[in-house]
Amino acid sequence: MQKIIIKTGRTYPALAEKLGDFEHWIARELQAAPDEWRVVDVQRGETLPAVEDCAAAVITGSPAMVSDREDWSVSTAQWLRQAVAREIPVLGICYGHQLLADALGGSVGYHPKGPEAGVVEVSLLPAAAEDPLFAGMPASFPAAVIHWQSVSALPPGAVRLAANAFEPNHAFRLGSAWGVQFHPEFDLAALDAYLAYLAPTLQAAGLTPEALRTRLCPTPQAAAVLQRFARLLQQPSV
Repeated sequence: MQKIIIKTGRTYPALAEKLGDFEHWIARELQAAPDEWRVVDVQRGETLPAVEDCAAAVITGSPAMVSDREDWSVSTAQWLRQAVAREIPVLGICYGHQLLADALGGSVGYHPKGPEAGVVEVSLLPAAAEDPLFAGMPASFPAAVIHWQSVSALPPGAVRLAANAFEPNHAFRLGSAWGVQFHPEFDLAALDAYLAYLAPTLQAAGLTPEALRTRLCPTPQAAAVLQRFARLLQQPSV
């Protein structure tokens, strides 16, 4: 049985050259052994394995937009529906969170207030206290974010787990699948580089990249979500 990282996009080349790409950061925070997780680059046409051959999946972030409904994204959404139906543990991050919500019947689109970027405070909701992934975490914690689109409506039956004043759906669960809008895999170096690289775009959207960069801080509690997910996979059932 395979554990897979579904690669839906890539960071910009200069950052990848220095720090690696999304899948490397995810594997680091999963504390994965070498070759424990297979990377499937769906954006570049790689084929996902049969759902019945998978033990778990993590879906990366991406510069792409779910609402563009590119062919690779639509086919990945179909695979995710099958995976959730078979109760395979899935964790979607940023774009992966949005794609998962869209695949399961929710709605995704551009946030009416523009992008959310930098380190923000995310608060758990009461349902998180009973959630296998979030139970026992701090009531609120800092998390790295960089996104233009959001989950505007959760899928039917989904449980909302985390939010803040800007983003009402920072985390949700449906069956054995979780989505998080924030980036548990980003460290300070990656987020600072992103804010610098995207400075003109963020400034055009009304944000102040320099101020966002001065407010950066470590986000260990957010990173722990990936470690918690890895531990869940070691249990007999999720």
